[in-house]
Amino acid sequence: MNWDLTYHFKTSEEFEKALEEVSQMINEFAQLEGKLANEDDLVKYFVLLREFEIKASRVYQYASLKSDLNKKDVENAANLNRCRNILYTLSEVTSFVEPEILKLGEKDTFAILDKHPEIQEFHFYLEKLFHGAKHILDVNSERLLSLYAPVTSSAAELYSALAVGDGINQQVKLKNKEVVTVTQGNWRSLIVNSTNPADRQKIFEAVFKTYDIHKTTYATIYNNVLQTNKATAKARNYDSVLESYLYNDNIPTKVFMNLIEVAGKYNKAVKKYIKLRKNALGLKQYHTYDRFLELAHSNKEYTYEEAKDLFFRSIAKFPKDFQNKAHEVLKDGFVDVEERDGKRTGAYSSSVVNLHPFILLNFDKTLDSVFTVAHEAGHSIHSMYAAETQPVMLQDYTIFVAEIASTFNEHTLLDYFLDLPDATKEEKIMVIQKAIDEIMSTFYRQTLFAEYEYLANNEVAKGTPINHQVLSKIMIDLYKKYYGLDITKEKVKQYVWAYIPHLFYTPFYVYQYATSFAASFKLYKDVKENVPGAFDRYINLLKSGGSKYPVEQAKEAGVDFTKKDAYMAVVERMNTLVDELEKLLNE
Repeated sequence: MNWDLTYHFKTSEEFEKALEEVSQMINEFAQLEGKLANEDDLVKYFVLLREFEIKASRVYQYASLKSDLNKKDVENAANLNRCRNILYTLSEVTSFVEPEILKLGEKDTFAILDKHPEIQEFHFYLEKLFHGAKHILDVNSERLLSLYAPVTSSAAELYSALAVGDGINQQVKLKNKEVVTVTQGNWRSLIVNSTNPADRQKIFEAVFKTYDIHKTTYATIYNNVLQTNKATAKARNYDSVLESYLYNDNIPTKVFMNLIEVAGKYNKAVKKYIKLRKNALGLKQYHTYDRFLELAHSNKEYTYEEAKDLFFRSIAKFPKDFQNKAHEVLKDGFVDVEERDGKRTGAYSSSVVNLHPFILLNFDKTLDSVFTVAHEAGHSIHSMYAAETQPVMLQDYTIFVAEIASTFNEHTLLDYFLDLPDATKEEKIMVIQKAIDEIMSTFYRQTLFAEYEYLANNEVAKGTPINHQVLSKIMIDLYKKYYGLDITKEKVKQYVWAYIPHLFYTPFYVYQYATSFAASFKLYKDVKENVPGAFDRYINLLKSGGSKYPVEQAKEAGVDFTKKDAYMAVVERMNTLVDELEKLLNE
């Protein structure tokens, strides 16, 4: 039920020794400055970089995982910062690399590469480098930007310190006189199990009032993110912040714009679903946190072992190799299951080159947590296929395709539940609600947050001073647009922008949940309908790791993101499910 981090290092002394070794490698990089036009030195650089990637990945992952087990542990945080500082130093020391390679020229660089099989895995890296050549600055400018890396990336650390490190769980006294401690990990399940509207409001506000109290600080931190985005885009000569986040992976901006246009326009079924829920639940006023309430009630809880078993049974129809990897990624020692004080909230799969993936959960025995197991296992399976097939420098896939494998598993598990024999009306309603809620949360909600990022960055581009009122106004308008809901009627909901850590940690990340969901739905549909070669194309996408541009990877698997049709399949699925739910509720 817990991580066994001795997989990396058995003692703190081993970690210190490895950290020092990685740190010393920085000097070897520094000695190559001004020499990359020389064939031997260029080859030496790439060999050194691969070795650094292997060794530094292990050290960094160990420190990161250990820190996430207890964000309040000062020593763990310090060790993680030491690892980050090494990476900052590497960025500074190697700021000469890309300008020197560009100066050498595309023809001569690839001529050297072609003569050395031992560095062929850098071909795609160089292809991307020359693709983005116009956004790479001279040596002095690159060094200057690298010096500011600790400052420009500080917003994520500040957010983590405020939201997690200094976070204090609140106690709430319910109508039945019970006093419960409300945490980031349990508040949803507390709302699900509450039959009293006033209690649900108390639980919700216990989590969100901290964002109200610290709204000015959160807005200041997010303004740091926005200003960094603007400065980086301008310094590197991008036309927009959006382009700056898409260009390196060769993602056309119309892929993003198509998504927010489709999700923002074709949401009639979303609003219909909310009305169905309000009526079915007998609510006088529908609140955003009411989305967790079940339309068909069940007190059923799932153990972690049961969750694994359900997932394994859901994939029993797939090839044995896929099943074996699913069992492997959920082996004891590689999954940290239960919520604990100080532990990072949420869930993730952490993968680095050539090593076994680790999964973090905060398992709360709900149906949602069962699906989270399948979701995170998908990420880890993806990483295992990539590591098995690709060399070191091509294993790390882009965020754009990262959510395909995870949501593919969710589709599979969902259909398994739907196909269970002798399902009652209540069970059918529960599973259909789960299917609809998955679309609501992964496609529409994430796109709403993506459009929020887009609009917030546009405000900065226009010179608008950023404060909590500006940020909240954007969110208020988007909730009306997507859901038809006025969140100002909820005391603290307008500060939901401060609740979403991805906005602070990884700008322009969340839209890729929606694109990946759309892709995985199309791929799963083809597999389910036994389209010839569909599963092989899906596995080939996982095996391709980071060896191609992501839009190209998806297209080869059967999804063309440059067309709105890639998203309309999700809209049509939503329409069908809401209509089915309406019929069941009216029976």
